Amino acid sequence: MKRRIINLVFLILIAAISLVDISTITAQNFVSDVSKKGTTAAQFLSINQGARASGMGSAYVAVSDDPTAIYWNPAGLAKIPGGAVVFDHVNWIAGINYNYVAASYNVGSYGTLGLSFLSSNIEDMIVRTVQDPEGTGETFGVSDVMFSIAYAINLTDNFAIGFNPKFINQKIWRTNATAFAIDMGVQYITPFDGIVLAMSISNFGTKMKLDGTSALVLYDPDKNSTGNNDRIPAYLQTDEWELPLIFRVGLSYKLINSSMHKFLIAVDALHPSDNYESLNVGGEYTFNDMFFIRAGYKSLLLKESEESYTFGAGVQQRFIGNVSIKIDYSYGDFGRLNNVQRFSVGITF
Repeated sequence: MKRRIINLVFLILIAAISLVDISTITAQNFVSDVSKKGTTAAQFLSINQGARASGMGSAYVAVSDDPTAIYWNPAGLAKIPGGAVVFDHVNWIAGINYNYVAASYNVGSYGTLGLSFLSSNIEDMIVRTVQDPEGTGETFGVSDVMFSIAYAINLTDNFAIGFNPKFINQKIWRTNATAFAIDMGVQYITPFDGIVLAMSISNFGTKMKLDGTSALVLYDPDKNSTGNNDRIPAYLQTDEWELPLIFRVGLSYKLINSSMHKFLIAVDALHPSDNYESLNVGGEYTFNDMFFIRAGYKSLLLKESEESYTFGAGVQQRFIGNVSIKIDYSYGDFGRLNNVQRFSVGITF
């Protein structure tokens, strides 16, 4: 029975990947060397979550073993023995603020449940028009929200699967767009000591289309006539846009795994629907399960990428029982856009 489920999961992932490839080829209209940048909505879904993962160059699909696995690879939730919560905050470029909360709880042989919430916003901006370039006196805001419920289970001692259905909403001024999507992933602990193989597909779902009162305009159907009604209420028709689909394949290896010292390396290969393929590589050194140092390189081989090297650090304090608190920090170079710094706080119980 479990073997049939494993085969079914692989078939679903392969079918989803095939749809991505077919849509990519069709959209490019058989024109080579097209990145498709700027052709998807809800780009906030592509922003990495968790300071630990970011410090490792975002090479995390085979590593994910905390609640941020909901974002990277839902199957990783099955590794978490009890309960856990992660709070993540980042001041993104252009004054955008991101806040992410993820929680998970292992219910034994029934699997692991997870919840996540992501919000982003930017300070209100002045409404400017051709007639009023200095501002109309109005302001508008932009915000994004995502909520998901995840589930993961170990089908065997070495193989786990996970799913993460989610609700997505974007707002700008008086318009908004909504979509539903799902993330799927698998993790396999290979027979080779310390090597984990994993893959995931993210944001497989419906299209997004902005709609609202901001699309309401007054229209003159016959500008060459006089005396007619030149203020007929009408709606501007907006296009539908795909979500940023991402397929990841990752490998992690524990070079050192003693009680005092641990050293982990990882590499992810990415195939997004709206950009070229790239690699993320990273590593983490752990001392006494208390202090952590991380480094990596993001978007390796990606053309015209502003992102490059990353590094990070963390500290963990254990308390009575299984309770522990972990604080992580990461720094990522963003080229001409300066840098992005991130803080995460995790609690396990």
